[in-house]
Amino acid sequence: MIFKKFFPAALSALLLTGCALGPNYKRPEMDLPTKHSEENFSVFQNYQWWEMFQDETLNQLEKEALHYNRDLRQAIARVEQARAGVTSAVADQLPVIGLQGGSGRAGNYYGSGQTASSGTAVAAFELDLWGKYRRLSEAARAQLLATMTAKDTVLLSLTAQVATAYFSLRMLDAQLEIANQTLKTRQESVRIYTSRYKAGVIAEIDLRRVEADMYSVAAQAKELELQVRTAETTLAVLVGASPRSIMEDEKTRGGHLSEAVILPEVPQGLPAKFLANRPDVRSAEGQLIAANARIGVARAAYFPDISLTGAAGFVSNELDKLFRGPSGVWAFGGSVSQPIFAGGKIIAQNRAAKAQYQEMLAAYEKTMQTAFKEALDALNANRINRETFDILFKQTKALRRSYELSKKQEDAGLIGTMELLDVERNLLQAEMSLVAAREAELVGLANLAKALGGGWNEETGFGPFEARLQAEAAAQEAEQQEAAANQAAAQSGSK
Repeated sequence: MIFKKFFPAALSALLLTGCALGPNYKRPEMDLPTKHSEENFSVFQNYQWWEMFQDETLNQLEKEALHYNRDLRQAIARVEQARAGVTSAVADQLPVIGLQGGSGRAGNYYGSGQTASSGTAVAAFELDLWGKYRRLSEAARAQLLATMTAKDTVLLSLTAQVATAYFSLRMLDAQLEIANQTLKTRQESVRIYTSRYKAGVIAEIDLRRVEADMYSVAAQAKELELQVRTAETTLAVLVGASPRSIMEDEKTRGGHLSEAVILPEVPQGLPAKFLANRPDVRSAEGQLIAANARIGVARAAYFPDISLTGAAGFVSNELDKLFRGPSGVWAFGGSVSQPIFAGGKIIAQNRAAKAQYQEMLAAYEKTMQTAFKEALDALNANRINRETFDILFKQTKALRRSYELSKKQEDAGLIGTMELLDVERNLLQAEMSLVAAREAELVGLANLAKALGGGWNEETGFGPFEARLQAEAAAQEAEQQEAAANQAAAQSGSK
């Protein structure tokens, strides 16, 4: 009697006091900058950081990419897989309950036996005294964290790629426009020089030099046209366009590159808190937490597995009397399995788990290093790109004036054709470089937004923005379904 009262209490105490083997996770200490600023970075903490450019075309492209990009869809599917893995790991800590039933008749050479029918409920439970399943659950949750933040990393990278591809397309458009305008000027020059040559005013060599320069600009325009077409398809793939749309639809265009809005000031300093919370850093930490938990799983293999099983049901030789009281049966038992010799397998598994932790630790530290490097590079690039644009703007202005003066001197016969062509080539190159410098400023801001995490935070990730996107997508789908239903009703009514 005492045993019957004591056993449930002892079993409960044993279950509650079971330890989880392996080290508890502790975030690694990193040698982070002690002097940093978090001021003037609010624009980069917006979920829709690209709105700082005030470009409606870019805003629409970003929205399409977040709805339809295939890489992002793959990342979302991986999150669902990881979430299912957590459910599976938690289920391993619960009892397994099932039903069994059957009816049959057996016999031998001398005749058949009696019919036997049974119906039982079976339960099995493995005591998690060493915390193996708790560590597996911990690892699964950490893997889910890593997968979710990896998805957020894909999202952030995607939005930066869309902005970069869009600005690159606009730069190529502007350069192609400059090349075509220059080509028209060169064609007019060829016409004038041809007239002069026929009139005996200039030598043939001057005409051929002007012609050669015209063809050089024409070839440059064709090369830029090819780059524009390539940039269009690149952007189409990023926003998730279908193959048919890539082939047939008119490509989206924004305003001229000179109309793009540039932030008046670029923040200085490194906001360490923002960088430490970037999604790729948190993804690497999730992998580290999972590896740390797997050390406990590997250690638990040194200790015995204790399982409890029980069954209750009915067994009868007559099917119509199966569920009557006298047919009731029950069974309860336990089993212990202790490894003795495994040929060094358990030791090897423990070494592998520790080595994997060291690998993930190095990956986490490297990711943190990369985060600060990218942020510092982006800050330096923004400062230098702005200075470069100002220098090239002054150079282009000076060359335009130089071209005007040189053209007058060439018309007056004070300088030769080659001197004028040199000025024209330098002006064309300066105008192309000025456009590229403007694009570098815009791309630099996009890279800075990406380096600072693009509005991602540890508590909600991109949650509020993604929830709004999902709501918009659901509303759009509902509108399409309603329109299709109305169209079908109208067609049936016309018949």
